[in-house]
Amino acid sequence: MEFRIAAEELKRALYRAQGIVERKTTMPILSNVLVNATKSGVQITAFDLDVGIVSEHPAEVTKPGSLTLSAKTVFDIVQNLPEPQVTVRKLPNQYAELQSGSAHFKIVGMSPEEYPKLPKEESASLVSVPGPVLLEMIRKTAFAISTDETRYILNGVFFEPREGGKVRMVATDGHRLALVERELAGDFKLKGGVIIPRKGLHELRRLLDEAPDAECALGFAENSALFRKPGLTMVMRLIDGQFPEYQRVIPKEGERKVRIPRVRFIEALKRIALLSVDKSNAVKIGLTSNQLRISSQNPDLGEAKDDLDVHYDGGDITIGFNARYLTDVLSVLETDEVSFELGDDHSPGVVHAPGDRTYTAVVMPMRV
Repeated sequence: MEFRIAAEELKRALYRAQGIVERKTTMPILSNVLVNATKSGVQITAFDLDVGIVSEHPAEVTKPGSLTLSAKTVFDIVQNLPEPQVTVRKLPNQYAELQSGSAHFKIVGMSPEEYPKLPKEESASLVSVPGPVLLEMIRKTAFAISTDETRYILNGVFFEPREGGKVRMVATDGHRLALVERELAGDFKLKGGVIIPRKGLHELRRLLDEAPDAECALGFAENSALFRKPGLTMVMRLIDGQFPEYQRVIPKEGERKVRIPRVRFIEALKRIALLSVDKSNAVKIGLTSNQLRISSQNPDLGEAKDDLDVHYDGGDITIGFNARYLTDVLSVLETDEVSFELGDDHSPGVVHAPGDRTYTAVVMPMRV
């Protein structure tokens, strides 16, 4: 096997692989990428048995063939090449040579026959989706995915087709919940919802970030999801299980409603959380007539408070929240103001854009 490729092109493929390949694994080949050279160009595959990416790249192929190479080692090399082009040759005993200008590298590879096969997804019903909309939905829910591996059902985002060509994405870690509903017209041929894993969603977000306006398609088959855009295919295994009945967690309209300047609210929460008890980020939010007070107290550090002028006349209430959970939500909203709804001092807080509940976040209260 031998081919010549632009270093930037190879770097792009290997950069995509960095988030997928396994660094610490009982299967060393999973830290490699599969490089397959054909007359039409070079195909580079990264796969960790759960998430896989296959990307296609233009190259001058003089001898077709395949090999596997360490994704990290080759990525580090390609970033430091002296010339804009690099030649890759397969040598005997699974070695490979990389040459760029005066620089030569001889790298240990592994047999391409050992590389695991990606799931076949011919049965996936692909639906054309607008990249910016899918990217927005991921951005507005991903932060609420649980990182607790013992609650694996919550280690992903729930993707649920709704009536009228709409789709919901929901994520929760038990302390907060984020729900977004947008129009993604097309039939995904799903009987119910599916759970897209956190790692797969993170890699999908990176691919969409590269070129948000690129034409892309999404589909599902049995226990896998398939994403395609020009020159690239991504496959990920879905989480097998039943997502909790999230609707029961979302309160009806709260008795107490207040509209708050979003940026001012974020800044105040970050300030006051500086003196909260370590890790809990606990702050008190108190509402009185036309005023919202954020306060915190730490026996080792002292106390802090900040008052915001708001339009409110719903009766006094003080309730504790994790400040980071609130700032995570406020940071993904774009509106100048946010609507903050509360029930009693044991009820969750609900945050959404004024007059629009197609994006809703629920944050559980905490004892302060």
